[in-house]
Amino acid sequence: MVPNTRREFLADVGRGMLVASLGSAVATDLGLAPASAAEGAEALDFGKLEPLAALLQDTPTSKLMQVLVAKLKDGIDLRTLVAAGSLANAREFGGKHYEGYHTFMALAPAFEMSKELPEAQRALPVLKVLYRNATHIQAKGGRKNEVLHPVKATPAPAGKVGGEVLQELTRKNDPATAEGVFAALAHDSADDAFNHVMYCVADDVNVHRVVLAWRSWAMLDFTGKEHAHTLLRQSVLFCCNENRVGKPSAIQTQLPKLMDQYKLAGKKPGTRAGDDAWVEALAKVVYADGRDKAADAVAAALAEGFAPASISDAINLAANQLLLNDPGRTRADGAKQLGSVHGDSVGLHASDAANAWRNIANVSNARNTFAALIVGAYHTAGQNGNQLKEPFHTSELEKIKTTDAKALLQQTEDAIRAGNQAVAAAVAQKYGAAGHPARALLDVLIRYGVSEDGALHAEKYYRTATEEFGVTRAAFKWRQLVALARVTASEFGKPAPGLDEAKRLLNA
Repeated sequence: MVPNTRREFLADVGRGMLVASLGSAVATDLGLAPASAAEGAEALDFGKLEPLAALLQDTPTSKLMQVLVAKLKDGIDLRTLVAAGSLANAREFGGKHYEGYHTFMALAPAFEMSKELPEAQRALPVLKVLYRNATHIQAKGGRKNEVLHPVKATPAPAGKVGGEVLQELTRKNDPATAEGVFAALAHDSADDAFNHVMYCVADDVNVHRVVLAWRSWAMLDFTGKEHAHTLLRQSVLFCCNENRVGKPSAIQTQLPKLMDQYKLAGKKPGTRAGDDAWVEALAKVVYADGRDKAADAVAAALAEGFAPASISDAINLAANQLLLNDPGRTRADGAKQLGSVHGDSVGLHASDAANAWRNIANVSNARNTFAALIVGAYHTAGQNGNQLKEPFHTSELEKIKTTDAKALLQQTEDAIRAGNQAVAAAVAQKYGAAGHPARALLDVLIRYGVSEDGALHAEKYYRTATEEFGVTRAAFKWRQLVALARVTASEFGKPAPGLDEAKRLLNA
């Protein structure tokens, strides 16, 4: 929590500069640094959302569906439930808990899924994720073990770029000082706070690092920007928590080198649209030519004035190919069976990350737009070592003879329920090639995106694929739904906990 008044803020400046220069450990020994968030006795308060956020943290999972359905019947809307759920999650986990931040990242996608469903079923994806949220909150110990507490602002030294100071502190794995500096940076503007955080996020390549940052920003549409500090500090703590124990990521040197080499500092993103052949050629570099070449190719394209949208199309096309050409999991792992691609597969992770980099590029300042696209290309590249030469479903295409929409939809559903990824993907491709409407196919896919557990990824990837389908150029967009059909078949067979109770209570 930032200081309540400008006077309190300024009173901390002198001490804050000293803390930033000494580091939190020494400063704490001298009695100069504020207590870390974990040591704080006070609790964050979310204003009008506080009662509902506290309820979501305090209610045992066994009683949650009854409580939430009662709230819905009393007039609480899904958007408010998502907002409160996100704040409860952030306060409890602070971006430092694997299942916790996965659940946070699923909340907004679940809400977007709800808008595609019949009215009687609209609450189901949100209730499904809130049930998961409560499960992990209760397992962690609830309010008594929450991570985020109020933190005092400790401004960055004068004359230094706040994001660079924050970047250095996260590299040193100094969360206490980083938290204080970020509290100061977040004091005036949510937009500025996000741009400062991006210095840290773009400092390494990790799907959760980037998707958490994007979903935290997107969640402000639900909570309001007054909660930017709470939601974005998750990324500050995540970036500290992901410290490489003194071994820097190669992108830490590659990014500034490319920014300098192509003279991108101070430039504005261009508006030059690449044609389909240009996009496909860049996608091939990102997919096949390694990380350094991919990052260099994107930096060169930015210098030549190509639009971020064209570059993002190429990066996302390469990520999609990683999913389509994936041979599948080589060993079973809990809910992820042999041959599956849902959960943490290379292609699904690459697709979620590429989508997040696209969105970050769209909402950031010029420096971070360039950084997001260069790092996004670097992140997507270098992962095709075990890929098939052709898409996984290629051999099934010639076996599908019908072009009738109804028959193809039934074949898609049959393939999903049989867990047959290749047939599901092939039928989806045939359906699209025949010119049938996407909505009817999505009505099949979303049903299982809601009903199945999805190993923490069903909602997030459904939103990735459908959002990319909506923004990618016509020549390539249908590949997103082919991949979604494959993932949907992969995740079938493990129903989502709590969903049957929600259906019963809602008569859905």
